[in-house]
Amino acid sequence: MKKIIASIALLAASFYSFAQDVNKLIKQDEVERVIKTLAADDMQGRATFTPGIEKAAKFIEGEYKQAGLVPLTGNTGYRQNFTMTRILPGKTLVNINGKLIPQDSVFTNTSAGALNWTNNSDVQIVKLSVDKNFRKEYSGYSKSGKKMLILVDPQFTAIFGQLKERISKGIIANKSNDEQQLVFVLGNHDDIKSFDVSYTGKKEELPLFNVAGMIPGKTKPNEYVIFSGHYDHLGILKPVKGDSIANGADDDASGTTAVITLAKYYKKLNDNARTLIFVAFTAEEIGEYGSKHFATTMDPDKVVAMFNIEMIGKASKFGENSAFITGFERSDFGTILQKNLQGTVFKFYPDPYPQQDLFYRSDNASLAEVGVPAHTISTDQIDIDKLYHTVGDEFSTLDVANITSTIRAIALSSRTIVSGQDTPKRVPKLEK
Repeated sequence: MKKIIASIALLAASFYSFAQDVNKLIKQDEVERVIKTLAADDMQGRATFTPGIEKAAKFIEGEYKQAGLVPLTGNTGYRQNFTMTRILPGKTLVNINGKLIPQDSVFTNTSAGALNWTNNSDVQIVKLSVDKNFRKEYSGYSKSGKKMLILVDPQFTAIFGQLKERISKGIIANKSNDEQQLVFVLGNHDDIKSFDVSYTGKKEELPLFNVAGMIPGKTKPNEYVIFSGHYDHLGILKPVKGDSIANGADDDASGTTAVITLAKYYKKLNDNARTLIFVAFTAEEIGEYGSKHFATTMDPDKVVAMFNIEMIGKASKFGENSAFITGFERSDFGTILQKNLQGTVFKFYPDPYPQQDLFYRSDNASLAEVGVPAHTISTDQIDIDKLYHTVGDEFSTLDVANITSTIRAIALSSRTIVSGQDTPKRVPKLEK
């Protein structure tokens, strides 16, 4: 009994010491400095392919250098460079029953250079009626690889306009998109006897770059733990009360700040058994292309866990000192984190928004698809968040104390995975 009591006392003392390190080494004023910089107006909303995201990348590189991270194996710097083809959409002309549809009621989503349809039998006519879930249907169309003329009910006018604006800024090309040809038409069109569509797009090859650094493992260097967030956002939108910059303070400057802060924390401890990789992904907002590229550079069997951090700027629906984990039931990742937080006021919960399908809507999905226990940690109340993807997502709306407590909780809860003591179970691979 004395030995058991002594062991418990030793564990308690060790936990207390670790918690003290977290509070001393992760400071709120430093968290505020980083997120304020990333969410500042001079970053211009950090849209992919803009000067703003270049500025953000340079800032993150500077933070990594200050922390003492080393580049990923095979890289000479912190940038993980790759290129993708972007299609700049031209004008879409749609005639239905001989009547030209107004330009504000049509848009095309394809990476094909041009479309010319005239009553084409290969084209499927689909009605997106008001009784359907727009997000779910749109996702299905985007993965179909088909030619579709999609008639959108006028009650979806707002989301139609948002998508049209986003598409107008460019589409990233991939092989499936050449076959996939989606033309959206807003309005009620019940009896279609004839239609024709013409469209042209301009292709250009553009650079993209994740920003990644690592701390090599001391005893298990070939086992990797990833901490990630995306540093891109939407850039410049239509002005609202004179403001046109979508700063993306919560989405996802908050997560990127966590990645930078955790990098500095673990470098100061410098006792990680496993290799730690800290990566700020690009192009999440336009299709998770940064994380998809990153996944091709990693051997998934060597990745033990991925802590993807997305929108931790405000208290969760469970209150202060809490966050949720997407895909909680898919592995024991969340259970390990919960165990490591016993004795603290902070708690992790399963994702309370299963209908939102968040597990496959963030950068963790790129590695989860190949079996990695890759989960997203968030506090966002996505069902009622009126600032999401708007110019209102500003630093002034954030709770920096909440961000700081969440980062500290991630540091505490990840410690047995970082040390090699715990290894989460693999996630079932996504069938494609």
